[in-house]
Formats: sequence, structure tokens, C-alpha cells
Amino acid sequence: MKNHQKLIFGCVVLGIIGLVLPLENVAAKVITKSITYTHGEVELEGYLAWDDTVKGKAPGVLVVHEWWGLNEYAKSRAKRLAAEGYIAFAADMYGKGKVTEHPKQAGEWMNTMMANVSNWQARAMAGLKVLQQHALVDANNIAAIGYCFGGATVTQLAYDGAPVKGVVSFHGALPLPSEGQVISSNVKILIAHGNEDPFLKEDHILNFRSAVEKAGLDWQMIIYAGARHSFTNPAADKVGMDALKYNKKADVRSWNHMELFFEELFEVSQ
Repeated sequence: MKNHQKLIFGCVVLGIIGLVLPLENVAAKVITKSITYTHGEVELEGYLAWDDTVKGKAPGVLVVHEWWGLNEYAKSRAKRLAAEGYIAFAADMYGKGKVTEHPKQAGEWMNTMMANVSNWQARAMAGLKVLQQHALVDANNIAAIGYCFGGATVTQLAYDGAPVKGVVSFHGALPLPSEGQVISSNVKILIAHGNEDPFLKEDHILNFRSAVEKAGLDWQMIIYAGARHSFTNPAADKVGMDALKYNKKADVRSWNHMELFFEELFEVSQ
């Protein structure tokens, strides 16, 4: 066969193959949408992400941001989850438009929220309800993940008996249950922790372990060697805080561990 005939033949074959490929493999893309909701008198704006080829209902994952507010990093994690077949909703814990790059401001917002535990839990539940009620979400198969302050927040959801199957805390603060709080929860917990994180002292980790054991929770903690606080965020090094540093190896490993955790929770392979 002459070269130009081979070229024409090859193009025809590729064209035929293209016609028989499932359309969803060709047109698949992640769709995102901002959703305004409220908690009390506070207006909040979350971020929904899903794959437009998803048919029927799919597991939902709540994403809770770091102390900076609902920024592009948290949204990128929601989009990544959507690309893997989940319906992801990045909640807003501070209020519409409240995002900062300044540690002092971030700390003030975070501390204000964490000072009132019942309000903190209720604010997280407001975001969870948005996810639960979405038409694409299988409300019986929901998990929550969080980073830094968000990790502490999803742990509070577990303490509060939220209707989620499991929570994942990435470099989270590991809050202890409130004094006298009765925990009756079947929520499973995965903690992804950096061994060099200076914000969590060994005695606090021991107290956390004691609390979740006492409550009978199904929990696991994976500790990554050499990882500091905020090890999953590529922008961590730009903040100018020695405690914060991106660690690619720990980032990749912790995401993989989360995926295995989800397979167990949802009893499906995404």
C-alpha cells in the first residue's frame, strides 16, 4: 500500500473507532457552580463540583477549607473529587467573600468559629445539608474531608453524630470532645498527620486517642515522616511560616489513603 493510501486508511479507521467510543469518554468534564446558602443570619457561598457524565446518584463528599477561608485550594480539591466520580461540595465556614492570605486575619476568623463549639458544628451541618439535598447525591453515602481548620471541623461533625459514613482530617487540629459531651456515632475517622507538624504536641495526640477510644469510634491515624503542617497545599511554602511546608510525597500518599478509605466506606470502586 502506498504511503498516502496508508494515511487515508489510518484516518478512516481512527474515525470509525471514534464513532464507536462511548460519548462520555469524549465529552466528560467537571462542572462547577457557586451555591449561596445561610446559617442563621450569615450568608455563605459554597462551591459544588461534579462530573457531567455521572448517571444517577453518586456518593457525596463535603470539603472544608483551611483557616484561610474558601479559597482556590479548597475548590481545587472539590474538583479533583468530582473528576473521580464524587459529587463534591466545598463549604463556606466564615461567610461569603471572607477569604484571606494573612495568618493573623485567618487566625482571628478561625478562633472565633472554634470558640463556640455548638455554633461551629451547626455551621458545618449547614454546608452538609446543601450536599445532602442535591439531586445528584446519594444521601446514604456521604463523607467529609477537611484541611487544617477544616480537618478539625470534620472531626467535630463526627463528634456531633452527623449523617456521614466517615471523615478525613488532613493536617487537622484534632479537637477533643467538649467536657461532658456524649458521643454516639458510627462515623469512621481517618487522620492524615505530618510527623513534623509543630502545632500538635504528643500529649495532645495521646489525649485525642484516649477520647476516641473511650467513645468507641472506628479511627485510624497515618503519620507521614518529614511532613509539616499544611503538607497537602502546594502554596504552603509561600506563606512565610516555618511550620507550613508542602510535602509532595505526603500529599500523594494521603490522597491515596483517602481513596482506599472511601472504597471501604462506600463499598464501591470509584
